[in-house]
Amino acid sequence: MKILIILPPFFPATSVEATIKQILPDAEITTNTDFGQSNAEVLVATTFTKVDEQLVSKFPNLKFVQIASTGYDNVDAETLRKRGVKLSNIPTANKESVAEHVIAVALAQLKNLLYFHNEIVNGNWPFLTNSTELMGKTFGIIGMGAIGKRLAERLLYFGVNTIYSDPVRIPEEEEENLGVSYAPMDELLHRSDIVSLHVPLTKETDRFIGEKEFNLMKDAAIFINTSRGEVVDEPALIKAIKSKGVRACIDVYSQEPPDPGSELFKVPNVIFSPHIAGVTVESQQRFIADTISNVLKYVQGLEPSYQVL
Repeated sequence: MKILIILPPFFPATSVEATIKQILPDAEITTNTDFGQSNAEVLVATTFTKVDEQLVSKFPNLKFVQIASTGYDNVDAETLRKRGVKLSNIPTANKESVAEHVIAVALAQLKNLLYFHNEIVNGNWPFLTNSTELMGKTFGIIGMGAIGKRLAERLLYFGVNTIYSDPVRIPEEEEENLGVSYAPMDELLHRSDIVSLHVPLTKETDRFIGEKEFNLMKDAAIFINTSRGEVVDEPALIKAIKSKGVRACIDVYSQEPPDPGSELFKVPNVIFSPHIAGVTVESQQRFIADTISNVLKYVQGLEPSYQVL
């Protein structure tokens, strides 16, 4: 079965290729989509490649697409559905990385680390602080998938009150094990000191968090987005930062790289990162291993894991 793997040009192709070739020696690996037709039956890609109708049309024999990522909003699912092509993602490989990142930036905001860093670099020595503790805070998780659950597990050790909202409520026993309680969306926003967003980008979640939602949040609440930039109405976020003192931690943007002249980069109390919440050495190793494992399952005639189509 012919396999084509499309890697982004900035990936360490040599080391990744060496790993892949040990297990899938016949797989073809490329870093661009500027090619004619391919006879591959299996396509492996990352979120940096648009798997749209134009690309899919180059694969007359395509039967299975594997996205080496949690998100798969770069895929034209309807085109695959019409062609009867199966689609899988890897939703668990970066759950540890994202959970740790969320806690790290939440603590950085609570402890005013950026402010203190800048003060000392500029020759000042603050004597007073308005830093606060994570313990005792209400932490709201929007989206209780693999990452949301891992975040809840990690928060168990911090003594927080963790609440969550999701279209599908998890079983009561699992809520108890995770130390979480369910709250409708509006209630979660109203009660939470920290809100962390963990939902996929779909038609339903496009601009999911807007002015109405920010108005429900507490003044000076911390808002964390490590999901997708398009899930948040950016002008509404900027307004909430200015008018309510919302402190934000932003890892994802509707345009990546973002426009450096954006007003978002001119407002205070925001920690920015370049879509790397789920990117660690360990998580990338897990993505490669899980992707290869899933492709092998399909090639061997088994049902692939994490199938979304």
